[in-house]
Amino acid sequence: MSDAPVNDAPRTDEEFLQIAIEQARVGRSEGGIPIGAALVVDGQVLAAGRNRRVQEGSAIHHGETNALELAGRQPATVYARSTMYTTLSPCHMCTGAILLYGIPRVVIGENRTFMGAEDLLRSHGVEVVVLDSADCVEIMERFIEECPSLWNEDIGEPDA
Repeated sequence: MSDAPVNDAPRTDEEFLQIAIEQARVGRSEGGIPIGAALVVDGQVLAAGRNRRVQEGSAIHHGETNALELAGRQPATVYARSTMYTTLSPCHMCTGAILLYGIPRVVIGENRTFMGAEDLLRSHGVEVVVLDSADCVEIMERFIEECPSLWNEDIGEPDA
């Protein structure tokens, strides 16, 4: 299931984003890439995940895909009532997963350090909310400065 608590669930986008931010911080403390996500359904955290590419030697465990994996198999009706919270604008792979499962709403911590496929989400009717979180920006800016090669690897860019 999830690393996140399900009792006393937060109520606002900012509070749910904090769960994703905590996952990002845990991921960084494990030596990974600090991107976190939480899948929320009907005001309850179904699962919270983090980018685990480094930790698991995975090609696909970004924050959003890890949260989906930790949520386990769900009926389409569950995804149709969900919101994906993510600390960073979703890449094309994560966007594809969001679209595949029909998640209607995505709340993004920040898109300054990386602009993902937000327009693709919107073009498919997904509500996209960007909170422009200073915490999310600071986490990513520090990581990109400290680990540029790992960052380039994660976003599929050649090392400079």
